[in-house]
Amino acid sequence: MSTGKSVDTVLSEMRRAMATLESAVDARIDRERQHHEADGEVRRVHADRARLAQELDQAEFRANRLEEVNREVSRRLVTAMETIRAVLDR
Repeated sequence: MSTGKSVDTVLSEMRRAMATLESAVDARIDRERQHHEADGEVRRVHADRARLAQELDQAEFRANRLEEVNREVSRRLVTAMETIRAVLDR
């Protein structure tokens, strides 16, 4: 009977070892999945950053252009006011 008990013991140990191995494999697969998800998130963040940098550049260009137009309008208003004053002073 001790041989039968030894076989049962060995089978039980083998089952525990297989369960431990399966758990380790599952944990490794989960870590790999999380790693891939993190890589995807990093790629999305980089893409968003590039898009936002481009939008910022465009907004700065528009702001600079508006500032130039504002200066030109201001210059023209000053010229118009000076012309009106000159006409009224005559």
